[in-house]
Amino acid sequence: MIKLTGRRSFFRTRALIVFIALGALLIGVTPGLANAAPAPDGLPAFYKTPSLAGKKAGTLLKSQKVAAPSVDGTVYRVMYVSETVSGQATAVTGLVVVPKTAAPKSGYPVVSWGHGTNGMTDECAPSLEPSKIDSLANGLLANNWVITASDYQGEGTPGLHPYLAGVVAAQNTIDIVRAAEQLPSVDVSKNYVVWGHSQGGQTAMYAHNIAPKYAPELNLKGVVAGAPPSQFDLIYDYLKTSKYRYYLLMSAGGLNAAYGDKAAPLDKVLTPKGIALLDELDKGCSDHLSKTLGAVSIDETNLANPFSVPEWKKLFLANDPKNFTSTNDIPLLIIHGGADEQIPTVSSQLLTTKLCGLGQGMQRWVYPGQSHSGVIATSATDMVNWMKARFAGGPVSADSAPSGQTDTEVTGCPK
Repeated sequence: MIKLTGRRSFFRTRALIVFIALGALLIGVTPGLANAAPAPDGLPAFYKTPSLAGKKAGTLLKSQKVAAPSVDGTVYRVMYVSETVSGQATAVTGLVVVPKTAAPKSGYPVVSWGHGTNGMTDECAPSLEPSKIDSLANGLLANNWVITASDYQGEGTPGLHPYLAGVVAAQNTIDIVRAAEQLPSVDVSKNYVVWGHSQGGQTAMYAHNIAPKYAPELNLKGVVAGAPPSQFDLIYDYLKTSKYRYYLLMSAGGLNAAYGDKAAPLDKVLTPKGIALLDELDKGCSDHLSKTLGAVSIDETNLANPFSVPEWKKLFLANDPKNFTSTNDIPLLIIHGGADEQIPTVSSQLLTTKLCGLGQGMQRWVYPGQSHSGVIATSATDMVNWMKARFAGGPVSADSAPSGQTDTEVTGCPK
């Protein structure tokens, strides 16, 4: 068998799926069978995708217990159904972690975690190495909360991960809560909180925005968005001369994977070299991308500023929380490090001003001196206390104010 790699592999696979689907229609086979796929190269057999025919979003397809000795709970690897940006069924993998203590009478509350930028290919799926989540998980499990952690579409399942397609990641993060309810002998509540940082912060913002309509049967009690990417034009200028400029290639590849060549024409924003380098996205995770793409200048890869290209400007605006036009009653907390080297702190200030102007009740906590990732540990206890207050049903007030750093800047607006 010839092994296909990189971006070419993704598009040849997509063409093959379309061909099989057309053949299925001609011979009277259910088209959904075309969604069955072998496990991606190098991944365990669990990652083989079954047929999705007739399966709705949130359906649990399969699960298995996995060993994670450093995690203070029972860890399940799961595969479930979610939706693409066009509303088509797609398989997604992730983890569900259940406390060792008994569930409360109303069932375990759930914290659904949206992971940050870690790459875009199958081997980046957090569910492959569940022990790595222990530093995040154990503090939540100690409160008798179930944790759900989506890998996101394309990490562990066919196709390139649609990086920065905010609605897709939000749907993945909500649908795994639905899937957790179907695990045998696990009593899960309808109450959940979404938390994510960096890319996961964007995920959390979109979960806040879509949850009431997307999953009305669930009860989203609050959202914590850490360093959420927004003001993408500002971030573009911020990153293009930094060592993280490869995020810009990731966003081009990710939005093209989500929306397709017509809506996201690569040849209008990338040079031939930039397009060729997209193959690297399917060859390794963040460490690999940092080594192979981190030293490549923006002048070598970018043909034009994407905000000057109508198709790309439209996509970035569609995936930027600054363009939300509606609000809801779900409590929202934004956390940001004052010395963030990846997402400029001013971006969440501008986002807060915009959302407050719409009438969204929210808080924003800025921890001076903290870096992009360093703010997570510093704010962890404050964040957990905020979540406790949300699950308890109390109003957002001083009882959930931050105390982990004495000079934390607190802003926001009441509903």
